Amino acid sequence: MEIKGVEDMTFEQLYNDIENGGKFVIYTYVISVIVMTFRRSSNTIYYVKSTENPIKYGWSYLLKTLFLGWWGIPFGPIFTIGSIFTAFIGKNITDEVLQILTRNTMD
Repeated sequence: MEIKGVEDMTFEQLYNDIENGGKFVIYTYVISVIVMTFRRSSNTIYYVKSTENPIKYGWSYLLKTLFLGWWGIPFGPIFTIGSIFTAFIGKNITDEVLQILTRNTMD
């Protein structure tokens, strides 16, 4: 998976920013086709700096879900509401990413 938002940061800067509220997030989106509903996660991990708002990266997933998510019966509306919420805050996966990054820097 690709990680966006850390290109210009050292590991020390990243760790300090995480201590101040930065986080790694993914977003979900929903696509429905009448009787089938698909809930998917973004293929990219986004780093949201402590000074940024997570919707900065989530707006495209929000729009996709708003236009394509509602139409499936019965789960379209249910999954769409959850994905709308996730678009505003992102799903925090900071602990998992830090474990992988730490393991890779130790090797």
